[in-house]
Amino acid sequence: MKNLITPTNLCLLGILFTSSVFAQATATATASATIVTPISISNASDMNFGNIATDGTVGTVVLAPDNSRTITGGVTLPAATGTVTAAAFTVSGSGSYTYAITLPSSVIIASGTDQMTVDTFTSTPATIGTLSSGSETITIGATLNLVASQAEGSYTSAAPFAVTVNYN
Repeated sequence: MKNLITPTNLCLLGILFTSSVFAQATATATASATIVTPISISNASDMNFGNIATDGTVGTVVLAPDNSRTITGGVTLPAATGTVTAAAFTVSGSGSYTYAITLPSSVIIASGTDQMTVDTFTSTPATIGTLSSGSETITIGATLNLVASQAEGSYTSAAPFAVTVNYN
């Protein structure tokens, strides 16, 4: 069987190629960007659990973001409270934006070779803040863990703990 090219077949081929030219369409779009003030955080005050007494058994001191303290185990709070302050940070950035707060998991404080762990960090606001008029203060509390034979001394962290904020 021979393939024949006839005028009808040529006409059909022409229609197929011609119709594909008209299948194209074009649309347009614009590009834009909004630059916001970079978010920043600065230390307003350091954390201090104040004066603490122990009876030689395990215990904790929970420092809340509102500067209140609660105790467990063999811990007592003397009448001379010392300096009691939750940590405070100032967050700045573009007004009315929200941001996420990331707290540390734990930090070691030491007096010579004696150590205590600070953990279970909490903050106000808790996990998301709002930059009303471009700034907000975060207050941070935590739990101080005393061992049974916690030695007397003034305990401090060797390095500051980090609090991270990011725009949502």
